[in-house]
Amino acid sequence: MSLRLLSVTSELHPLIKTGGLADVAGALPPALVAHGVETRLLLPAYPQVLRAFADSKLKAVHSYKALFGDPARLLAAKLNGLDLLLLDSPSLFATRDGGPYADLTGHDWSDNWRRFAALSAVAADVAAGAVKGWRADVVHAHDWQAAMTAAYVRHGRAPDTPVVLTVHNLAFQGRFDAGIFPQLGLPDSAWAVDGVEYYGGVGFLKAGLQYADAITTVSPTYADEIRTPAFGMGLDGLLRGRGDAVHGIVNGIDDREWDPATDPHLARSFSARSLGGRTANRRAVEKRFGLKRGASRDGGPIFALISRLTWQKGIDLIVDAIEHIVAHGGRLAVLGSGDAAFEGALIGAAARHRGQVGVVTGYDEPLAHLMQAGCDAILIPSRFEPCGLTQLYGLRYGTIPVAARTGGLADTIIDANDAALSAGCATGILHPPASGEALKAAISRAIALHSSPDLWQAMRRQGMRGDYGWGRGSARYAALYRSLADRNRTA
Repeated sequence: MSLRLLSVTSELHPLIKTGGLADVAGALPPALVAHGVETRLLLPAYPQVLRAFADSKLKAVHSYKALFGDPARLLAAKLNGLDLLLLDSPSLFATRDGGPYADLTGHDWSDNWRRFAALSAVAADVAAGAVKGWRADVVHAHDWQAAMTAAYVRHGRAPDTPVVLTVHNLAFQGRFDAGIFPQLGLPDSAWAVDGVEYYGGVGFLKAGLQYADAITTVSPTYADEIRTPAFGMGLDGLLRGRGDAVHGIVNGIDDREWDPATDPHLARSFSARSLGGRTANRRAVEKRFGLKRGASRDGGPIFALISRLTWQKGIDLIVDAIEHIVAHGGRLAVLGSGDAAFEGALIGAAARHRGQVGVVTGYDEPLAHLMQAGCDAILIPSRFEPCGLTQLYGLRYGTIPVAARTGGLADTIIDANDAALSAGCATGILHPPASGEALKAAISRAIALHSSPDLWQAMRRQGMRGDYGWGRGSARYAALYRSLADRNRTA
């Protein structure tokens, strides 16, 4: 029997992306088909989303005379096999100078509470049958932007519909002033410690954690970490109280799009059996970033950094380690954007070390693919990392992760210690998080291993043989959905 799932997300690859959420939201639904789960995805109709469709491909399936005060429509569309519902509300999602959540200076849009409360309220309406002929058996909401869906479902027309909330990053919580509560359209009873109230204000993510039937995080280790004060961001008590409603399921990647044997963004394709094509990609990376080949035939290892440039991602640790990389014969290629101070420090390092450090600011999807195919190792010194997809892309492409032992990084990388190297199962290098000295030591380990080509190639091949798709993860999600739907039917 087919199960109807409504997935609610604020971004979706390839339409709009700021991070891994978009990749997950786009890659999970196709994998669920094999398990009898039919997914409809609800997301905002940002201008860049609407531009992807001709008007003839959009069909209005529901309308609002006043959604949080202004007219809005739900538009149905299909893209690459995905069944979409787009919330078209110009007052909330029309063109703005900046990204989906913040302006060009990085300041959050002042009406974010209204924008994503509207998305969540509409999700509850769709779950209850607002789109003729379709009603959700289960709702899956992603992160704080969709977390209020659980509150609107509980206090709406479909209070028995199960809701799953996935926390992609607990650090982003959607906290707002108490003054917005009267405008949310929720009953007075929702203003409570076991409702949406959070330290005297409104907590969108907190409300979702409180009301959802099940909570998932994107790796088992992160599920454990966020129930501790060190990683719980003030919500560890609530998460501990939810007990076995909290599940850790490792993210997968779209292994059709991320396949070095067929990737159109590469200078040359390759596979675990035939790694020769990596050389052409290495040369392309050197050319793009202005890196010298070095004194030896291939030079030292090229370390990649593909990341948001933020404190969470440990960028300050990388800035501090650049001299260490260069002094030991390594090179560094950086692709990313974020904190202006970090951008400036990396650009300054590139100016000081021409030919050894290269920086491209912003985000370039084809270039990210090329870097994974042409660099030797990828640096991921995150202070915390719910799952991470970058290391999975690296493993798939033979770019060995040098990463902090935290969250999903710890769950997906096998450290190259003596036992793992002897057994032939090592896939990367792990180090303690939040330590500049530990990162430098890990970089030194990588450079030493790279100087032993047979060992390095063996690690590459071992990583590339892994299964990083959604096979196991989608099966776990489908089983969770069905258990909630069955429980609802028998209640």
